[in-house]
Amino acid sequence: MFKFSGIVLACAALLGGVNNVALAHGEKKHSSAPVVKEQTDWGIAGDAFNVARTIDVSMGDDMRFKPGRLAIKEGETIRFRVKNTGKLLHEFVIGTQAENAKHAELMLKFPGMEHDEPYMAHVDAGQSGEIVWTFNRVGEFEFACLIAGHFQAGMVGTITVAAN
Repeated sequence: MFKFSGIVLACAALLGGVNNVALAHGEKKHSSAPVVKEQTDWGIAGDAFNVARTIDVSMGDDMRFKPGRLAIKEGETIRFRVKNTGKLLHEFVIGTQAENAKHAELMLKFPGMEHDEPYMAHVDAGQSGEIVWTFNRVGEFEFACLIAGHFQAGMVGTITVAAN
């Protein structure tokens, strides 16, 4: 009985470790669960049928986004098609300057931290991702890659939302 219990415990520990690795930042794919619409300071998850326009953004291992500045009107629902042209994992996260800076600091401390929100797209090398977002707040916001070290290397862009 002792030998069997030891094997069961060893298997459980091994499976628990595999599960944690699989859920680490960058490994977890977006879930197919419905998007929860929660108002943020920079807007709310948008509906695909309300998209006013599509903006293509590329991001690469030079730690830059192209384009680096975006102009949007208040109330616009934008589809962001984000292409990772690099060989590293990158992400596109919309937020305020303060929120992104705070999140980037957390990612430095906990690089395996799992997160998946409607305002972020984790994009593997050579792949594309998409976000549909409604900008219902006027102001200056940003998009950034919050993978540990990427934000600090300057992987940040600006979104200016003007009154309609």
